[in-house]
Amino acid sequence: MSETKGSPSSSSLNGPEHDEKKIAPDYAADAQDVSRNKLNAMFENPLGGIPRDRLMADVDDFCAKFDLMKYNETFRKGALVAQNPHSVRHMTELSDDDKHHLEREHTHKWSQPKTLYYLVIMCSLSAAVQGMDETVNNGAQAFYLKRLNITTARFSQQMVDNLTGLVVGAPYLACAILGCWLTAPLNSLVGRRGTIFISCAIAAVASIWEAVANSWVNLFIARFALGLGIGSKSTTVPVYAAECAPAPIRGALVMMWQMWTAFGIMLGNIMGVAFLSLGHDLNWRFMLGSTVVLPLVVCCQVYFCPESPRWLIKKNRVPKAFEAFRRIRPSEIQAARDLYYCYVNVEIERKVSHGKNMVWELFTVNRNRRAAWASWIVMFGQQFCGVNVIAYYSTTIFTQSGYSASSALLASMGTGILNWIFAIPAFLTIDTFGRRNLLLFTFPFLAIFLFWTGFSFWITEVKPKRVGMVTTGMYLFEVFYSPGMGPVPFTYSAEAFPLHIREIGMSFATATTWCFNFILSFTWPSLLTAFKPQGAFAWYATWCLILWFLVLLFLPETKALTLEELDQVFSVPTWKHSSYQLKKIVWTFRRYVLRQKLEPMMPFWLGYENLEES
Repeated sequence: MSETKGSPSSSSLNGPEHDEKKIAPDYAADAQDVSRNKLNAMFENPLGGIPRDRLMADVDDFCAKFDLMKYNETFRKGALVAQNPHSVRHMTELSDDDKHHLEREHTHKWSQPKTLYYLVIMCSLSAAVQGMDETVNNGAQAFYLKRLNITTARFSQQMVDNLTGLVVGAPYLACAILGCWLTAPLNSLVGRRGTIFISCAIAAVASIWEAVANSWVNLFIARFALGLGIGSKSTTVPVYAAECAPAPIRGALVMMWQMWTAFGIMLGNIMGVAFLSLGHDLNWRFMLGSTVVLPLVVCCQVYFCPESPRWLIKKNRVPKAFEAFRRIRPSEIQAARDLYYCYVNVEIERKVSHGKNMVWELFTVNRNRRAAWASWIVMFGQQFCGVNVIAYYSTTIFTQSGYSASSALLASMGTGILNWIFAIPAFLTIDTFGRRNLLLFTFPFLAIFLFWTGFSFWITEVKPKRVGMVTTGMYLFEVFYSPGMGPVPFTYSAEAFPLHIREIGMSFATATTWCFNFILSFTWPSLLTAFKPQGAFAWYATWCLILWFLVLLFLPETKALTLEELDQVFSVPTWKHSSYQLKKIVWTFRRYVLRQKLEPMMPFWLGYENLEES
């Protein structure tokens, strides 16, 4: 993704040593000489403060090296804009047309090339594949548990619960232990597009395999294979969208992953209703097999999209990267600005990270560790807020509340529809209201409606009271989940990590969510047996309350910040951030409840200079 606030896109360079010195001698050398913590300041804008003559000379050398002299004048102007993005109006080097495009990206931020939106559609379909894979099993399990002899007298109730959880959770087990960690080598080898293609091809094959399974063991293996595709796709697509999207609409485009995952969840529920009337040995097979269509569409579509420019620069294919940027930016000057800015930034990152273990860096460098901790909170929270109890077991829950099997499938379809419809507002609010505020606002409601749903099982009159209360509780839960905990985790994780460890960071984040996804799906049948619906729902409601405090104290806001500016945010010590947020609660109460006139609180990360102790 390109940033328009004075920070570059990411990329890499592996040229000869003399070329490194020729193109960006002082950038790389400076990076070697500063401490790791001081490097954060450099990433605010690595071009800031560089004399004009030197900047122009470096741009000329850059164009000469990569055979871009045809665009030399455009790159010169782009570098000046990247160096001083807020002085565009006063730059005499820029034409009126240049200024028009540069100003329009802020005043008309949704005016983008068709190629960018085509790319977004492809990413959205990839997300829909994910959603369908997750929920067609919801309706199908009402039938295959009997047809595959899982719910028979040969097994104890505990074994039935364990086998049910194992089959349902098989893809997420595969995601956590293998799929997510294959992301980095796959991305390095075949690129973002290649990884998406392979993961969707695996999903298509696994869909057919599920449909023809003749035993629970066979179905478990098929669903485990499905998880190998889900893991890599869920890690790659948000990063791919983040790397290609302009900063003003980055959050909205990245969050489309969750919005269209919700659309896929809805389609999965609809498939359950559509194939319900088939014979009991056919309906569940068609439900599971219906997921083959969308991944095949994505496989046909993906190579018509440009490769990630950052990945191309990482592979030293800079001219190709420029072609990619030209396809997804409204003007050449914007493409040149983002490419050069991206290139310079990666020059620094490459020099700093050379010879280092990226996994070790993720957990030992303070800035990275804070991003990992924040990403862990939102990814853990996405599972332990209880949403996938509804996504995977709503048909069973509705049946227990008093619905017939067909009515339960229809009611489950309602949860999927609401999940998608109420994800749409977040598309508009995530970059205005903010990631953190969305979570703080919605978590209390998630807790309330989980308590509501669970405690409704104490109502003895099944119809209409208990059925109505359970349905209302689950539907209202979806209403508040979709604009908050739905889109935020993947959006937040895709932007929280520094560019040079983003693939490892996203692998860690997605492995977290799929690990706890498996734990939830595996343990829910046993939890339901042991504690009944009242206790099982109350368990996840309590976690929603705990997560509210974790978000309050440990989750910095990332709204409207470029990827590189986030280095400064995550360089602030955790204790300082937590202390600031506690003071902010008092300030908010006095300002909006007591109606006192108070000076606005300065953002916690501004003016913090003591990075050495961070």
